[in-house]
Amino acid sequence: MNKPGPLAAYLSLPIKGKYLVLVRLFRDRRVPLRAKLILPAILLYIACPIDLVPDFIPLVGQLDDLLVITLGLGLFLRICPHEVVFEHVQRYRDSHGRR
Repeated sequence: MNKPGPLAAYLSLPIKGKYLVLVRLFRDRRVPLRAKLILPAILLYIACPIDLVPDFIPLVGQLDDLLVITLGLGLFLRICPHEVVFEHVQRYRDSHGRR
């Protein structure tokens, strides 16, 4: 049976776990700088008043923010070394019980 990829392992975590694993990956020296720069770029885009689609357009205005977050986090996890992602996911599961 195939082992799930790093994205699937990450997505299986509860919201608190996702946040903690992201923070741990960001602090991990084994994660390349180019991956670490993605997270501040996402936050900068969300905080920036200029959007691809203006927020005053109902529903669609917020969807572009969600799309940037989703694609950015997926790219971050893809660039991170897979064994490091698995290690942090497993550490979270071990410290918080398997869920």
